[in-house]
Amino acid sequence: MLRVANTEYGKVKGAPAADPRITAFLGVPYAAAASGALRWRAPQPHAPWDGVRECYVYGDSPMQRKPGVGANVNAQEWHVDQDLPMSEDCLNLNIWTPAMTGDEKFPVMVYLYGGASLWGYTAQMELDGERLARRGLVVVTVNYRVNIFGYFAHPELTAECGEDYCTNFGYLDQQAALAWVHRNIANFGGDPDNVTLFGQSAGAGSTIAQLVSPTTDPKTIHRAIIQSGGGMSYGVKSRFQYTLKDAEAEGVRFLEHIGCKSLAEARAMDAETLRDLVFANLNDFRFAPCIDGKFLVEDATVSFAENRWLRVPIMIGNTSKDTDFGSGYITGRTPDEFKASIEKNYPEIAEKLLELVDYDSYDIDEMRKNCKAQAAFFAPQLLALRVADDGLASYVYLFDGDMPGDNQGAFHSSELWFMFETLAKCWRPFVGKHYDLARKMCNYWANFAKTGDPNGLDIDGTPMPVWEKYTDSNRRAMEFRFELEMTKKDETLAFTAMFNYAADKLWRNKDEKNC
Repeated sequence: MLRVANTEYGKVKGAPAADPRITAFLGVPYAAAASGALRWRAPQPHAPWDGVRECYVYGDSPMQRKPGVGANVNAQEWHVDQDLPMSEDCLNLNIWTPAMTGDEKFPVMVYLYGGASLWGYTAQMELDGERLARRGLVVVTVNYRVNIFGYFAHPELTAECGEDYCTNFGYLDQQAALAWVHRNIANFGGDPDNVTLFGQSAGAGSTIAQLVSPTTDPKTIHRAIIQSGGGMSYGVKSRFQYTLKDAEAEGVRFLEHIGCKSLAEARAMDAETLRDLVFANLNDFRFAPCIDGKFLVEDATVSFAENRWLRVPIMIGNTSKDTDFGSGYITGRTPDEFKASIEKNYPEIAEKLLELVDYDSYDIDEMRKNCKAQAAFFAPQLLALRVADDGLASYVYLFDGDMPGDNQGAFHSSELWFMFETLAKCWRPFVGKHYDLARKMCNYWANFAKTGDPNGLDIDGTPMPVWEKYTDSNRRAMEFRFELEMTKKDETLAFTAMFNYAADKLWRNKDEKNC
């Protein structure tokens, strides 16, 4: 087995995973520690080392709130280690490989975790890449900066950076890791020309950001999987409309609030103190990705609509409990507010929509029900259609697996236990049917990463249920329950009208006055 590999900074030594046919290289540096003068700067090269660096345990996680505190589902489910090592020396990644010689050229998967851009780390127990690697893949999980360490902006920082990057450091970390993978992964038996970027929640948003950034090297991403992290927005403000000016103003306000008089003082503050101040005031300040004019130049929906994105096949979906089924972004607490929202977002078809949602009933619950769809959500489907319209493979899913042990249902992030096939690490009383579902989901994810098509054989050699491509004439998703099947075409008439209208406005007939 391949236990020692070369990197551009020096040799690394991994250890056998639970399956000794897989080698796990944990905590491999891809950039220098982002501390001191490098705090709030683009990631810099790591210093070379002599000898062989032992990579047996996860590297430090990025600075964030202490895990294992509180009664929320995340603290119960996987953020459980209160002694999690964290520091600004966190720009490291993990590699699971089935390679024996380093010459194999296995397909590569690179994963970006979620956490609202505020927390998250690769040492989360559900993110173990071993089971995917057993399917003939090299799997990489990436630590990147979050919260104020990853997304701080300030006029003084912008002036200091000049023409260089002045914020979105978490995104830049991800990009640096992708570049490192491209340069080094062949030494671990991976194929740098066959890389699938995948992520969940904020990691899915990060995947979208990497696809639309004009600075992304197209050689580093060949497919994408977007899990519970948006798609194409219509009628609402997306996460990509926060501007550099907004972020700078927030940075100024925060430093004033904590009594910090300059950027130099903020850099001199120890990481733990700064972290604690952020989370003590989390409800009052925002540290998030923004349109900075360099890494991100526009809203991602505009990039997709205008074909300014890295054109690759995608797989996209959600869990059934992520949010209420999307109503096409019509909002309102009262029937009159609901009507006003329809007239604002769908002016040319407002009269028709009001009839389809049964506005005359003046029943807000009935109106909302008539806008719902029993497939995947509005934004993911819209992006899936955009990709399909471009002639690229597009697959949509809905995870609705049973989660025993409480009444949470298929909550946000619950699919991670299944597609990583790490159920044995979970506290929940999973039984055989859950393991069967996890095995099949892991198969689909692995197959898509290999060829761009999730379909294939199960472990016993029998074909898995066919996952059909999403197209204009086949707007269906694979439903991950215990009986896998493609969704029936049962979206409401109002949803169909809104969906078609949004597609026309965004890219199909965007210059026409009437749809």
